[in-house]
Amino acid sequence: MTILLMAACLLADGMHPALAATSLVHKKAPKFVRTDLENRRIDLESYRGKVVLLNFWATWCAPCKVEMPRFVEWQNKYGPRGLRIIGISMDDDEALVHTAYAELRLNYPVVMGDEKLGELYGGILGLPVTYLIDGHGRIQEVYRGEADLNRIETQLRSLLSNR
Repeated sequence: MTILLMAACLLADGMHPALAATSLVHKKAPKFVRTDLENRRIDLESYRGKVVLLNFWATWCAPCKVEMPRFVEWQNKYGPRGLRIIGISMDDDEALVHTAYAELRLNYPVVMGDEKLGELYGGILGLPVTYLIDGHGRIQEVYRGEADLNRIETQLRSLLSNR
């Protein structure tokens, strides 16, 4: 119901819900502070100077589970060059997220998301949604749904080389 209201508000404001997240491109990424699954404080501001791949996902999302092993590879490969991946689970049940985190052997922090955090990022109306954020904290690209992982990797390599 809340998502329908949010979509109706966006339409009333003249913005199609699918375009809301895209309107954030080249703007500062909305700030947030959350605790990850391992009880560490994750403050997006503290990632300045790094390239951040911010991925909204859920345990029930098949395309999300296809992307995540590549994200693990990228964190290993590009982490030393300044890449930081942050997962934001939009699940309601944290226990399911802990199980998926272990099964997928994720090597990057995952925080629990909610409607408030989703709204900061233009409304998360479908999953996955991934934001590529440069070292200055600006969103450079938004990928909705099943994305071309080779394209994302090319763009993140470009941002890493421009740091």
